[in-house]
Amino acid sequence: MRKSVNRILVLGGILVFSLNYAQNTSTTLTKEQVEAKKKAAAEEKAKLPKPYHPEADAEADIANAVKLAKKEGKNVMIQAGGNWCIWCLRFNNYVQQTPELKSLADKNFVYYHLNWSQENKNEKIFAKYGNPGDKFGYPVFIVLDSDGKQIHTQDSSVLEDGSGYSLEKVKEFFSNWAPKKS
Repeated sequence: MRKSVNRILVLGGILVFSLNYAQNTSTTLTKEQVEAKKKAAAEEKAKLPKPYHPEADAEADIANAVKLAKKEGKNVMIQAGGNWCIWCLRFNNYVQQTPELKSLADKNFVYYHLNWSQENKNEKIFAKYGNPGDKFGYPVFIVLDSDGKQIHTQDSSVLEDGSGYSLEKVKEFFSNWAPKKS
């Protein structure tokens, strides 16, 4: 029994070492490549719309979004992040530029961009929703029903596909959390 355990531990160690080695050798970039990637990301970020507003009164805005959702029979989709976050800006742009997604979002949700930035961390609001950015990073999605009850929190990384987002995964996410029509 002891020999079996030792073999398993040794094989496990070799596997971990091999995976780490493969990962480190396949992702090693030169300084020039790193700088080029940073520059490309900065240029992309500069071109994308900036939907987050650090100066906004998020508490009042979300209360108004809930009222509107109730009136229109929709849920509230809170996309939490900031204008500093390339993935946040990419998601917003992707939805706005993809007619099928924009239609799904407009039909089913009152959409709100909840800011998290150095200028305004909206700590009270984020605490109310369980500080999902601490767990998942940004963007993170908080879905409220038309009564303002939090019904889902979504990690955005599962919606990604390469350097962007998956149409099918985003459609499924929007469809799954749309209000249930009776």
